[in-house]
Amino acid sequence: MAATNIAAKKRAAFHTLRVADVRRLTDSSVEVTFDVPEELHADYEYFAGQYLALRATIDGEEVRRSYSICRPPTPGRISVAVKRDDQGVFSVWANEKLQVGGTLDVMGPQGTFTSRLDEIEGKHVVGIAAGSGITPVITMAHRVLDDSETGRFTLLYTNRSSLDVMFVEELADLKDRYPARLTLHHVLSREQRTAPVLSGRLDEDKLRTILDTLLPTSIVDEWALCGPFELVQLCRDLLAEKGVDASHVRYELFQSGDGSRKEAARGRPVSVRKGEKTFTIDFSLDGTSTSVESPVNANESVLNAALRARPDVPFACAGGVCGTCRARIVEGSVTMSENYALEPDEIERGYVLTCQSHPTSDRILVDYDV
Repeated sequence: MAATNIAAKKRAAFHTLRVADVRRLTDSSVEVTFDVPEELHADYEYFAGQYLALRATIDGEEVRRSYSICRPPTPGRISVAVKRDDQGVFSVWANEKLQVGGTLDVMGPQGTFTSRLDEIEGKHVVGIAAGSGITPVITMAHRVLDDSETGRFTLLYTNRSSLDVMFVEELADLKDRYPARLTLHHVLSREQRTAPVLSGRLDEDKLRTILDTLLPTSIVDEWALCGPFELVQLCRDLLAEKGVDASHVRYELFQSGDGSRKEAARGRPVSVRKGEKTFTIDFSLDGTSTSVESPVNANESVLNAALRARPDVPFACAGGVCGTCRARIVEGSVTMSENYALEPDEIERGYVLTCQSHPTSDRILVDYDV
């Protein structure tokens, strides 16, 4: 079956949605479900693997965070999973304070961590996930299994213990429904399993053994990786070493920090002194053109400069991970400090992450609307 064709729609924007359900997944994670009113159904259609940027005011400060959508498409409902990070302002608040009936600002679905397979009949997709990295991967598993008769999905899922496994009931249900087409391998770092290869930390030696025995690359059509940088990079390196073409490997990283950097929320204070050398940043957003001067010595990002002029410029993590601030450089040039969200072909077409981009020409023209 061909992939669902979601019609092109206007740039994703925040809408205030009601919290319909908050379901405890583990001691340190919850699933949050939002009601989507009928008039916004088209704005919240999505592909398996995409994410939502959430915005809330916590202790008087605006906080943004993006989380992967964790359920197959259901009109009128959309869900994300939030795993608690003790250093994370938003995740702690969501796990402890968020209640049914409350509201949050939710941006429309975004992200390119989606399957490249237009035809999934007879294909074998492998997902490698750690902890909350399961959230986009489980939607991919649903797509392969629910939308085909012969597609197969194998999940290699690593956690500390069985109590830390998110969506354990949903995974068991999928296995019951598709026993011949879904294979589950749980790797537990702090619990002893029957198979030694599935016990202990998923390090290079263990992953090599798994790729040589349980998951030989010759029988896999596409790979989907989601977890912390070290694990994802290890997987990419070993797959490349084994000759897997990068075009068959999709990956997404855990975000760095909690996406609540104050300088990003308002735009880091920057002032232009008379006679000071500046970059000129012209940008278009929602069909409106805006210009802002950025002092060369300030070394501020394009996003930071744009936020000083327009607080509605889109962003979420401000760490080069989520891709919410993606835009195209129409004129001029920039350099990007980090990039964990854009594909090589997107960069070739002039797309950048504005949170990580710094001007290298006197003037740049940025288009957020493309």
